[in-house]
Amino acid sequence: MKVVSRDNSEHYLWGEQDMEGKACDGWHLVKRPALSVILERVPVGRGEQRHYHKVAEQFFFILSGTALLEVEGSEHRLTAHQGMHVAPGQAHCLRNGGEQVLEFLVTSTPPSHGDREKA
Repeated sequence: MKVVSRDNSEHYLWGEQDMEGKACDGWHLVKRPALSVILERVPVGRGEQRHYHKVAEQFFFILSGTALLEVEGSEHRLTAHQGMHVAPGQAHCLRNGGEQVLEFLVTSTPPSHGDREKA
């Protein structure tokens, strides 16, 4: 066992870079066959494309900033220390809906990588 942090976790970039060269960041805090916990950082005005997962269910928990999480056509504003569950098959997308960098945890079981379909 080890203590996990952003500093010692696998890092990746996602999304296109903006005009300042900033992309979205992700850190795999837990990367197991049955469970994924990722810390994500989304710059102001950025987000992901609408999609769904056939098998994975996810829980998004906001650490700082404001997220706009659209699930099946309903938009939800989440702020620090709020979260929302997304069931398998539910089309969704998350974007930074605030004036500061958005940081959140997304927990997926099973892991959602390789289980992503465009909605």
